[in-house]
Amino acid sequence: MGALDGKVALITGAARGQGAAEARLFVERGAKVMLTDVLDEEGKAVAAEIGDSAAYMHLDVTSEQGWKDVVAATVEKFGKLNVLINNAGIITAPKEVHETSLEDYRKVIDINQIGVFLGMREVVEPMKKDGNSSIVNIASIDGLIGMYGASAYCASKFAVRGMTKVAALELGKYGIRVNSLHPGGVQTKILGDIGISEEQADGAFKSTPLGRIAKSEEMATLAAYLASDDASYSTGSEFVADGGLTAGFALEG
Repeated sequence: MGALDGKVALITGAARGQGAAEARLFVERGAKVMLTDVLDEEGKAVAAEIGDSAAYMHLDVTSEQGWKDVVAATVEKFGKLNVLINNAGIITAPKEVHETSLEDYRKVIDINQIGVFLGMREVVEPMKKDGNSSIVNIASIDGLIGMYGASAYCASKFAVRGMTKVAALELGKYGIRVNSLHPGGVQTKILGDIGISEEQADGAFKSTPLGRIAKSEEMATLAAYLASDDASYSTGSEFVADGGLTAGFALEG
């Protein structure tokens, strides 16, 4: 028996990085998975690699109709939908608040915040029918603390944290758990958007008590736990996996 036997998961941003790692691990643990992304070639390749327990569908998370279509397609293909991993997100190049354009700010909010809202809203009906479901919203430690040069990103992740709590209050009566996952630095291509190369990654996070950046697979493991019945009494909570980055600071003499 796998920890995710009987689970059908919809994962956004699943063409690469953390989303792809989640898709692979979920199927390995017994789930069926609908991968979604806007990177169609990469997404289809990951789904094909995983096999018959996975499928891929294009999804722009800012599209209401797109969400309706992918939820319906997931239920049609796999018979139900009881796990949502709201993983899709972006970050723009670092800029101080007075240098940030409204266009860039709105783009981040639309994808990171509105996308999560739409996802939660559209999965409620199939999840109510199942009666034992889980929504995992991928936030960030930047939804707990600030990050220099990332006003839009921080605003979006603080919003995800808040929406998660509201949804947990509202959806618990339907057997739907809602939690947020807050990674620190993770080795994915999104680091390039803030000017950190793969070779620079560990050095950029040297202040982390564990002394390194996280692997996508380490976040996938926590997401899988929250999706499983092992987390049956966890809802409305922040689950932090940051190598100790938010624990505090040490003075060096």
